[in-house]
Amino acid sequence: MKILVAGGTGFIGTNLCAELARRDHEVTALARSPDVDAVPDGVETAMGDVSAYDSIAETVAAHDAVVNLVSLSPLYQPTGAADHDAVHLGGTENLVRAAEDGDVDRFVQMSALDADPGGDTAYIRAKGRAERVVRNSSLEWTIFRPSVVFGDGGEFVGFTKQLTTPYVTGLPGGGRTRFQPIWVGDLVPMVADALEADAHVGEIYEIGGPDVFTLADVTRLAYEAEGRSVTVLPVPMALAKVGLTAIEPVPFVPFGGDQARSLEMDNTVSDNDVTAFGREESTLRTLESYLGLTPDGADTRQPERV
Repeated sequence: MKILVAGGTGFIGTNLCAELARRDHEVTALARSPDVDAVPDGVETAMGDVSAYDSIAETVAAHDAVVNLVSLSPLYQPTGAADHDAVHLGGTENLVRAAEDGDVDRFVQMSALDADPGGDTAYIRAKGRAERVVRNSSLEWTIFRPSVVFGDGGEFVGFTKQLTTPYVTGLPGGGRTRFQPIWVGDLVPMVADALEADAHVGEIYEIGGPDVFTLADVTRLAYEAEGRSVTVLPVPMALAKVGLTAIEPVPFVPFGGDQARSLEMDNTVSDNDVTAFGREESTLRTLESYLGLTPDGADTRQPERV
């Protein structure tokens, strides 16, 4: 199968391209400024901007399937001219249109948990509107809604350290926001399966890892992996929202009001759809093993703590 991975030079994209190449697919990574050295051996690159239809239409039409991984991080404020609507909604509209015009068979959309056109953050609203575009298309589509994804090159663990300080730190609401992190090495085979099996067409999958952690938990684990400890002190959520909203216009400050609102929303699945891909939560890699705190395969899961 000839598969185009839009956003194929990013964190999830490079891992997915490698997985698809291992399965003997013809894979092309689409990016605005593709770096040939960033993609795995055997993967081609193509230049195109999903916000500009004419720059991608011909490339999309040359493939059997498209995976849309193009995304702005919900953890940081968008920079430059790009915003969530332009990238997530506008980019999806252009990719879907190009896929329909080019008679592409399969379309996989990487969305987000709680994606909702009427959601509380710009990221969630744009992801929800993009989902609606995909569902209303004539394509054979599959939508993934993962919790935060971790792995080499990922930003989640680094984000917690950027938000905090070692030894003693404050976190909005005491860091009670819950996450269900999934290892990129567990996620990408499921995306590849969705491209290959007709049973996944027309499905929306919520995907999470084996454990639920609070932000405070992740902070402690991140510093423990470096041999340091941290005590988390609660910052009232209302105060955090006021502070982050106030500094939002300041250049080079990566957080703002949207990030504060996102920390009021848990990022966990209702039902973990990893079972649709023949997996069980107990077989997934834990964040603790990735950080080197437990051996791979060791089941050390505990109730949530704050």
